[in-house]
Amino acid sequence: MIGLRELAALVEEHGEHLDHEVAPFVVGGTAHDTDATPLLMGVVNLSRDSWYRESVAATREAAVRRGTVLAAQGAGLVDVGAESVVDTADRVAADEQTRRLVPVIEDLAAAGVAVSVESYHPSVVRRCLEAGAVVLNLTGSVDDEEMFGLAAAHDASVVLCHIVGDNARELHDPSRNPVAQDPFPAMEEQFARRLETARSAGVTSVAIDPGLGFGFSWLPDPVDRARYQATSLLQTFRLRHLGAPICHALPAAMDVFGEEVRTAEGYFAVLAHLGRTGIYRTHEVTRVDAVLTAMRVFAAS
Repeated sequence: MIGLRELAALVEEHGEHLDHEVAPFVVGGTAHDTDATPLLMGVVNLSRDSWYRESVAATREAAVRRGTVLAAQGAGLVDVGAESVVDTADRVAADEQTRRLVPVIEDLAAAGVAVSVESYHPSVVRRCLEAGAVVLNLTGSVDDEEMFGLAAAHDASVVLCHIVGDNARELHDPSRNPVAQDPFPAMEEQFARRLETARSAGVTSVAIDPGLGFGFSWLPDPVDRARYQATSLLQTFRLRHLGAPICHALPAAMDVFGEEVRTAEGYFAVLAHLGRTGIYRTHEVTRVDAVLTAMRVFAAS
């Protein structure tokens, strides 16, 4: 249940975290105060297995066209990935990911588009940062030292995803380490440890992503999953004391929204905004941008 009483109780219990300051997020040398102006991260998927069909680009030319359109629509960052996180999707070898990603990143960077690369393979990340990616969207946890070293060497920022497992395709069952009732203590512990490692490696700009866009085999009912994602988005501000801006991959909840699925990310953006999210990874840049603009206008009135 999400209502005024529930929101009031949430603020009563955790409100001391609402006003913690977070660092700006740096994209290609430009610092973004994401509390003042949210940063939108558009999505280009180079895997045909990605279920959000509007984000899939089957060719290099289509990927570059989509990336430049997203930037023109207001995306301050375009996230490019070559492997879907859908459970049934084919795994894509590191060499093949590199083959798909590098030419697209080179072309987008040459067009002046700020690019992030989504990967958990160090070899892929190395080539993509060399090709011009300025942000690493890190969806793995087992190669942190090498990944942070690569980001520092290329002066790239990092989006650090909360991973219950080795990577977004190899998640462990959280029921063995119960986090479903209140996932935030476990998130805080992992983020604090990994943030320290990243900063010690020389990474100067890091955002944290609670990972609500990854698989939920432990929550097979789609309504339960959407409810968990919604309540977690509202509580995002509980992580602000870590000092890093917070990124969310906005859920789509296809089973709940049905044929109106393209409106879902706008709805979840409202909850994320109330939870003090700063970076929004979205397939629907124009819709989410309009929602966040309205939220800022109403807050100023």
